[in-house]
Amino acid sequence: MTTGAGNDLERATELARKMVCEWGMSEKLGPITYGKKEEEIFLGRDFTQRAEYSEATAVQIDNEVRRVILEAYERAKLLLRRNTEVLHKMAEALLEREVIDGGEIDEILRQYGNQNGGLRDAAAATA
Repeated sequence: MTTGAGNDLERATELARKMVCEWGMSEKLGPITYGKKEEEIFLGRDFTQRAEYSEATAVQIDNEVRRVILEAYERAKLLLRRNTEVLHKMAEALLEREVIDGGEIDEILRQYGNQNGGLRDAAAATA
């Protein structure tokens, strides 16, 4: 059983691989599906996937998955860095009350996000 960051990384990797291999969301590899799912479940395992591409393509897929994850990681770090005050205010509210609802979150975002010109998105900053 995995927890915390380990599970987050596992899920992020799985999602990035689906983006690249199943949904054609890689500009480098194009709108192509890589790998064919086998519908038979064998010995309690989920669906398996056969690789029907070359080793060179497998390397490109791995590189694209890595690129997707690293770009998302850098964007997340930038968002957190640019909105540190909002994060600290939410953490303080959680320490005081243990639970905050959507309205309280909205209020914190309105009050402290607007002091810095609104909650700043990394995509706008890097565009």
